[in-house]
Amino acid sequence: MDALDLSRWQFGITTVYHFIFVPLTIGLSALVAGLQTAWVRTGKEHYLRATRFWGKLFLINFAIGVVTGIVQEFQFGMNWSAYSRFVGDIFGAPLAIEGLLAFFLESTFLGLWIFGWDRLPKKVHLATIWTASIGTMLSAYFILAANSWMQHPVGWTMGDGRAELTSIGAVLTNSTTLVTVPHTLTACFLTAGAMLLAVSAWHLRRDHQSEVFRPSLRLGAWVVLIAGVGVLITGDIQARVMTEQQPMKMAAAEALYETTDSASFSLFTIGSLNGDEELYSVRIPSLLSFMATGSPSGEVEGINDVQAEYEQTYGAGDYRPIVPVTYWSFRLMIGFGGLAMLIAAAALWFNRGERRSRSRWLWIAAVSTVAMPLLANSFGWIFTEMGRQPWTVFGLFKTSESGSPSVSTAEAATGLIVLTVLYGILAVIEFGLFIKYAKAGAPALEPDTPDSEDKPLAFAY
Repeated sequence: MDALDLSRWQFGITTVYHFIFVPLTIGLSALVAGLQTAWVRTGKEHYLRATRFWGKLFLINFAIGVVTGIVQEFQFGMNWSAYSRFVGDIFGAPLAIEGLLAFFLESTFLGLWIFGWDRLPKKVHLATIWTASIGTMLSAYFILAANSWMQHPVGWTMGDGRAELTSIGAVLTNSTTLVTVPHTLTACFLTAGAMLLAVSAWHLRRDHQSEVFRPSLRLGAWVVLIAGVGVLITGDIQARVMTEQQPMKMAAAEALYETTDSASFSLFTIGSLNGDEELYSVRIPSLLSFMATGSPSGEVEGINDVQAEYEQTYGAGDYRPIVPVTYWSFRLMIGFGGLAMLIAAAALWFNRGERRSRSRWLWIAAVSTVAMPLLANSFGWIFTEMGRQPWTVFGLFKTSESGSPSVSTAEAATGLIVLTVLYGILAVIEFGLFIKYAKAGAPALEPDTPDSEDKPLAFAY
């Protein structure tokens, strides 16, 4: 592999790892805020204990997410300087807004929430966690706006060999952004709901603190189901926008080589590695046409026809992504998300009312649910980014042109090894802390003590 390939591997590894924490941060912040709201409104102790418990896990996740996210921006300058020069005028604007507005908002109010227990009035303290949660969502919006510009460039003009910003409003209201943001946010809630479901199931299987974890299990399961429906609806809309803007990506998602009306969707296929020959498949008739066009009889362009169109538009070259990657990542994304919803529905049904499931396999499945949205998220981003290849900015700038010319193969390999090892160490720390405090259960509440003007600010956990 050359320096470009190594840089791509490095960015892929660090990005997938970082995005383990992003959806949990966004989803858990809102769910913790919701639990604290329930405590403020009802005064019930189990809501406060749940807030403290899930809040601790949220903070661990937030801290590691910040650390792993910082590296992402450094890589643009280190490994992707040509890309940074080309998109810097546009890409920098939403990222700067994210850093100066959204991240400061979430970090500042999160600090007030951490240290404000027993210091701030209840409703003011509650407002701090809601504000932090809103900050996480705004942060996602601005970052997704930057990524969406790579998928569908708008609000720009070419000047001196680089893209120059002409309208920040066009960038922030990009049609790709407007469908990507709700799809991503609903996936975040699906991920956080699965976390509540899995950890609660582990405790309930052991008859531990059912007064806290039974409501948490139900909350998590309902969030998985509702957010899952949201993911399906927004994903359907996003697929149609994607088909219009990047027809090659949709064709590659099905390994569809010839333009077809009433195109079927294959759940599973056995054939050649690149998908051009099929030996056996399990198909749903007309589903791909419905996903791509909204009509079961709609026409879906095939890879060969799109390749010919791109050669006429952009010049000679191979504009096909790696078809096995797009084909399987698309299905694994859908499959893991759907499986999480199925287990959540089963957990609700078999634990409805005062019932409690005695099935060992259901509890094992419920605990394993935590991994399913994380895998779905990862495969979703792999599909999104790999399906855009060979472009970093679709139709404007190729990946082969985007690397840093001064970075040697040895330097790229060193960066890849160092960051992979560093992230591996962080993974051990993160998962060790998470498992330790998840197993510990919800803390008992301390008795009220008289307030004092001299009482120092204290970390609530």
